[in-house]
Amino acid sequence: MRILKTVDEMRAACADARQKHDQLGFVPTMGALHEGHISLVRAARERCGTVAASIFVNPTQFGPNEDFAKYPRTLERDTEMLQGEKVDLLFTPTREEMYPHGAVTFVTVEGLSERLCGRSRPGHFRGVTTIVNKLFNIFEPDFAFFGQKDAAQAAIIRKMVKDLDMPVEVVICPIVREPDGLAMSSRNVYLNPEERKRARVLYRALQKAQALYASGERSAAELMVAAKQVLAEEPEVKLEYVEIVDPVTLEAALDFSNPVLVAVAAKVGGTRLIDNIVLS
Repeated sequence: MRILKTVDEMRAACADARQKHDQLGFVPTMGALHEGHISLVRAARERCGTVAASIFVNPTQFGPNEDFAKYPRTLERDTEMLQGEKVDLLFTPTREEMYPHGAVTFVTVEGLSERLCGRSRPGHFRGVTTIVNKLFNIFEPDFAFFGQKDAAQAAIIRKMVKDLDMPVEVVICPIVREPDGLAMSSRNVYLNPEERKRARVLYRALQKAQALYASGERSAAELMVAAKQVLAEEPEVKLEYVEIVDPVTLEAALDFSNPVLVAVAAKVGGTRLIDNIVLS
């Protein structure tokens, strides 16, 4: 595995891969890797001759009171994990490399970026789309792999790719869960043992909505009430939202003729967690 730190080095390495007529699969990450990330790498390996990844904790997607400073940084361990998966290229730039002094340009997907997590995290998705745009310009991948856990992010990136005519196929891979159902997240390490137990309520709430849907319930309001009742079983879990939306537009789902996304966000202790399921 080649580890590269500058934009020019990374761009040249990707150009070399394309000269070999390899399809390039790209997995962007912020590090603190877990099996969810590794599932993306494996999906890339199945489809592509060359697999590239990046590790960069992107400052522009963190708000002023969020956890940028304490976000887990485990570069040595992450590098070993990616080597074990036979990743070909790893990009580990500095903040200065990605945002040179004087950089003032951002990419915003209007409308979608203010929905779901964007409502409580203003500017978050602007940071996400800006860094993903920059990485796509550097790597020029054929395929880029993201996780379904970040469903709003997935929808926003797909919209950006479509609107800007980017020649990359965005592949969304299933959520990877712990044995008890908790969605894998780099932020799970923040949870103490009691908080870890409480966090399971997010998935239980989604399962309740899924069970009602399977039994024939088609009222979004009723499904959300049922999910909130489950979440209320853990009063120390502070609900931010439960919403049922169109997975493409992130607008409130008006009917169930097409798949719908049930999304939840809550704080467990000081840790903000998200999860979702698709009903179809």
